[in-house]
Amino acid sequence: MTDRVLVVGCGDLGQAVASMLQDAGLEVYGLKRSATALPAGVHLLQADVTRPETLQGLAALKPRILIYCVAADAHRDDSYLAHYVEGLRNTLAALQPARPAHVFFVSSTGVYGQVSDDLLDETTAPVPDGFSGERMLQAEQLLAEAYPAAHTILRFSGIYGPGRRRMLDLAREPARWPAQNGWTNRIHRDDGAAAVVFLVKQVLAGHPVEPLYVVTDDRPASQYEVLQWLAAQMGVPDAPQNAPAVAGNKRLSNQRLRHAGFQLRYSDYQVGYAALLADEGVAT
Repeated sequence: MTDRVLVVGCGDLGQAVASMLQDAGLEVYGLKRSATALPAGVHLLQADVTRPETLQGLAALKPRILIYCVAADAHRDDSYLAHYVEGLRNTLAALQPARPAHVFFVSSTGVYGQVSDDLLDETTAPVPDGFSGERMLQAEQLLAEAYPAAHTILRFSGIYGPGRRRMLDLAREPARWPAQNGWTNRIHRDDGAAAVVFLVKQVLAGHPVEPLYVVTDDRPASQYEVLQWLAAQMGVPDAPQNAPAVAGNKRLSNQRLRHAGFQLRYSDYQVGYAALLADEGVAT
């Protein structure tokens, strides 16, 4: 019998995860608010995690794996509470009659609100500095209490990739570059999705997985380092050659995920952005 996976939240990342799982031969259901199409072979479920009445049929699916991968619809506390905390609570309650064997929750490295030049990892205590990190941490704690021995939290750093053009657009406009030069951490969308799929396969194969992973690439970099490199690749005139001293934010380590055997396709920003620029016809 094919293992069944339920992906709750099928935006950009969730669809990439669902597509990779389907390609791996799993039976995949994707839950989203709208009726827009999902990748070929992925079964669409139209529901809203903030409306428990729309989730009543989930238990009948009897998924072995649940991947909770939603996105808030606004950068406000009420939206984060509704989607990450109460939405997760509603989903777990709907699945209670047929509890999944393992639950993955896509969280954020925003739970680390501290400023540090040290490499932070899964052993570092999270210190949120705003509502977004606080709500993510609240959702993580909710899941850990509900599935103490069968959960994995995935703290993603900043996702970039196809269609995510913020840094490319910023690099082309040096006048808009920030005055502060803080640390940045990122993960290519495809690597992030592949990391989720890798860990799902580990669970299905009966291999142990940790309850927490930081999902980021190999190389934290200052924002100016990234902007200056992008500007050079794109031939941006008048891009600053000097950079402010690095101050602010934090550096993150992916060594737990690496030691588990996961291999990145885009090991750092240069490899990842070079691929995006090549897709746009920009030689690097």
